[in-house]
Amino acid sequence: MSNRALRPETIAAHALRAVDPATGAVVPPIYTSTTYARDEAYKPKLKENYVRNGNPTLWQAEEAIAALEQGVEAQLFASGMAAITTLTETIPQGAHVVAPDVMYYGTRDWLKRLERLGRISLTLFDSNDRDALARALRKSETDLVWIETPLNPTWDVIDIAAAAEAAHAAGAILAVDATATAAVTTRPLTLGADIVFHSATKYLNGHSDVLAGVLVTRDATARWNEVKTLRTKIGAPLPPLECFLLMRGLRTLFVRYRQASSNALAIARHFEHHPKVECVLYPGLASHPAHDVAAGQMTDGFGGMLSILVKGGFAEAQKLCVSLKVVVPATSLGGIESLAEHRKAVEGPTSPVPGNLVRFSIGIEHPDDLMADIAQALAAI
Repeated sequence: MSNRALRPETIAAHALRAVDPATGAVVPPIYTSTTYARDEAYKPKLKENYVRNGNPTLWQAEEAIAALEQGVEAQLFASGMAAITTLTETIPQGAHVVAPDVMYYGTRDWLKRLERLGRISLTLFDSNDRDALARALRKSETDLVWIETPLNPTWDVIDIAAAAEAAHAAGAILAVDATATAAVTTRPLTLGADIVFHSATKYLNGHSDVLAGVLVTRDATARWNEVKTLRTKIGAPLPPLECFLLMRGLRTLFVRYRQASSNALAIARHFEHHPKVECVLYPGLASHPAHDVAAGQMTDGFGGMLSILVKGGFAEAQKLCVSLKVVVPATSLGGIESLAEHRKAVEGPTSPVPGNLVRFSIGIEHPDDLMADIAQALAAI
């Protein structure tokens, strides 16, 4: 049986290869060398001879993630934004890009910067309108459609298969930020996406100790080869130690993600009708406007991310965050510990996110402890 024929849980638990073929080690080694000797014919002994091009620790992590996403190849970067900016470097000068109006603010700000510089033309569409993406496309002009699903931090859901069909009909490629689904419950490449992105800092690593990003491609296209060349030229591959830590986290991905999903669903249901809560935003709730789409493409839980709209406004949302005692008021997501963040305060006054929104990254703690903590924080408002 080939490694790629294994179930995804097994691929992740073994980081694709269970045993190092050179030593028999069950934990993959860290290759820290920056340079590698050539053979007697002056050919590289490995497929590359310098760390900026890659190294064995990097390649193993990339192979494991590509296998999980059912892609042909992955490229790991020193941060999520390094991966995003490298991909956008492949957009032709002046080409059209389509993206949702609410998404990770770092991506939105970067696309708006490119628009200001005249590098691209940009159309942001309303993710709550299921036909808005198709209307935003310009046939033979749109080069890249970038979506998130679920979207950060409102957790709206976009139909990936429909987005891929629309993008391809216009002559564009579809890239999907799947950070919140982590190759467990949704695999965008199997639904028609061309490239999938993860902030690997989040669920793939899962321990809040690695900064990383990854792109995975469905096909080895000329554009993908340009991405690979750019990563080398820019000098943005993930260093060996971070690759090792990422693989360590990857080995527990499925158990972590499933526990976080179970906790998040219980919390969302518990607080959906709380007197101090205006709304709970979570695609696993039957009341979510895109629950039907989520149920169709999220096949193994609805994830650990949810947001609460607190009754009141900016001050009440911030009060909730600072009143928490178990949940940590901090940025980021996807770790084993639960986090809460007042997004408007982080993103600033130009953010489209409501001022009363608190984003929760639910971890793997006991759900009763998390619910008790959120309840006491709501009572403090």
